[in-house]
Amino acid sequence: MPEVGVAAKGPIKGLGRAVIFLGPPGAGKGTQARQIAQDYGVPHLSTGDMFRDHVSRGTALGLRAKPIMERGELVPDDLVLSMVEERISRPDCADGFILDGFPRTLPQAERLDEILQRRFQTRPLVVHFVVDPAQLMRRLTGRRTCAIGGEIYNVYDQPSKVPGRCDRDGGELIQRPDDREEVIAERLAAYERQTRPLVDYYRRQGVLQDVNGMAAPAAVTKSVLELLAQKR
Repeated sequence: MPEVGVAAKGPIKGLGRAVIFLGPPGAGKGTQARQIAQDYGVPHLSTGDMFRDHVSRGTALGLRAKPIMERGELVPDDLVLSMVEERISRPDCADGFILDGFPRTLPQAERLDEILQRRFQTRPLVVHFVVDPAQLMRRLTGRRTCAIGGEIYNVYDQPSKVPGRCDRDGGELIQRPDDREEVIAERLAAYERQTRPLVDYYRRQGVLQDVNGMAAPAAVTKSVLELLAQKR
C-alpha cells in the first residue's frame, strides 16, 4: 500500500492510555490505526484479530467463540469483552494501545469503561473520523485488497500502478463481498443504528475529538498525530 504515515516527532513513545478509533465503515480507521500504532510503538487491537488468535491457540475463550463464528453469528458481548480485557492486560499494552472499531454498541462502551477504570484508572481518548456518506460509498465500492499481503487500494482515489495488481508483491487485487454497494448500504445503516450513538456518549464525557477523515490519508495521519501529542 502507498505510504500514508507521518512519523511521530521526537523520542516520545507510548500513548499512556487507551485510544479508540471510532467512525463508520470506510472512514479509514484500520489504515490510520496501523500507522499510528507503529509511530507510537503500541499495539493495534481489533476484535477480529483477537478472535483468530484465541481460536488458533485453542484457549478456553477461543473454544467458546469458534462454533459461534463458524455459524456466522455475532459473538456475545461477555465473550468479546473477556477477550478484550485479556488482551489489554498483557505487558505490551501497559503504555497504551489503539482499539480499532470497538466498542460498537453502548452496552459494550459502558462495559469497556469499567474495564479501563479497573485496570488503568483512566478514561479513553476517542478519535472520531468524520466522513461524508457519499465519500464513504465511493471509498468502499472502489476498495480493492491484495490477495497475498492484504494491502489496500482504491480504484478511484488510490489505484495501483498496474491495474488489478499489488505494487508490492504483484498479488491480485480483489473486491471483498461486503464492499458491494447493496451490502455497504446495509452496513452504513447498521452503523447509524448501533454505533452512531457512541459519538454522543463519548462527547458527553468530554473524551471525543473529531478528525476530518475526508482528507488525504497522510493529512489525516498528521492530524491524528497532532491531536495525540496535545492530549498525551
